[in-house]
Amino acid sequence: MPENEELVVGLVSISDRASAGIYEDKGIPALQEWLAGAMTTPWRVETRLIADDRPTIENTLIELVDRSKCHLVLTTGGTGPAPRDVTPDATLAVADKEMPGFGEEMRRISLNFVPTAILSRQVAVIRKQALIINLPGQPRAIRETLEGVRDGEGKVTHVGIFAAVPYCIDLIGGPYMATDDAVVKAFRPKTAIRK
Repeated sequence: MPENEELVVGLVSISDRASAGIYEDKGIPALQEWLAGAMTTPWRVETRLIADDRPTIENTLIELVDRSKCHLVLTTGGTGPAPRDVTPDATLAVADKEMPGFGEEMRRISLNFVPTAILSRQVAVIRKQALIINLPGQPRAIRETLEGVRDGEGKVTHVGIFAAVPYCIDLIGGPYMATDDAVVKAFRPKTAIRK
């Protein structure tokens, strides 16, 4: 990828009630705020607030990757066992490859806080040259999953999943992503680090 290619991030909040205007969406603002603090390279955002409807979710993910050319798509909501929770099913339906380590680690991080983390069906996949990750629905859980678990002094005791995202984007042909180490330190092999 060219060194100056702009990173495009899709943020999708999936909620019947928020998309109907019954209550305010908190997922997209939480994601935007976290990314603004974590990312040190330029990026542009595409946002979508949609209902918990599998065809709508599938079409939105396809549109963000295929037409809007997103390199990274983060979804929030719809990952539990309830009948209307179909985000993982829709995500897998549009995937070229599944990335099971992300889902495993998201559940492991959340188990530090709630025993119901095992009910989550979050997945991550590759579609073309984009990484799509299903995140939790609550702003605090979004931050903890991306950033990791910190002790009382703020030291990371369990690394968050975002540490692996920049190198994954490298490997699938996306633009170089740099992060603020104080928020989340991106991991890359020494040979893949740019100065």
